[in-house]
Amino acid sequence: PSGTGVFTISSPATNTDRTLTLPDEAGTVLTSASSIPTSSLTGNIIQNAGPVCFVYRSGSNQSLTQNAYTIIQYNNVITDTDSAWDNSNYRFSPSVAGYYMIQSQFQTGGTDPTRLIIHHLINGSNAVAWSSQPLDLPITMYAIAATSTIYLNGSGDYVDTRMYTQTAGVQLERDTVGSGRYSFFKAILLRAG
Repeated sequence: PSGTGVFTISSPATNTDRTLTLPDEAGTVLTSASSIPTSSLTGNIIQNAGPVCFVYRSGSNQSLTQNAYTIIQYNNVITDTDSAWDNSNYRFSPSVAGYYMIQSQFQTGGTDPTRLIIHHLINGSNAVAWSSQPLDLPITMYAIAATSTIYLNGSGDYVDTRMYTQTAGVQLERDTVGSGRYSFFKAILLRAG
């Protein structure tokens, strides 16, 4: 080796014997701090350092427009490691290119909905949609969730979530103090590139 640094392997704090077996192949051993080459366009990323975002609806209920797609206004940020959440336009726009798992969940209130459709849209275009038909009985709240895997280029692509209802008076429920997170948006990088 050309370096002058000292290479140290520390024993674990355990009384149990451990064996470290290296694979019989050429390659580089990665650690949790290793950079992973992705491409000449995106450079390297640090393993376990991809964007993670979790936001939810707070403050007041959001009214949904009848027979139209309403952008869901998640307005309270819990986690946003990449500063990727736009709290004015209610969209996720990460700076790392790759495949993201996107999850949205809603809890409705107000008038009982007769039909709900959820869309995750990339740059304002339809990406993935779910349709849900509530049960034919009186309900005061109805929960619906959507999950998709979406590629975002890390340089301007964004995703937002919209809901369609055929019923007037439907509202997106806000979270109250002490409640679970019923209406939320999550995003996590699955694979960079």
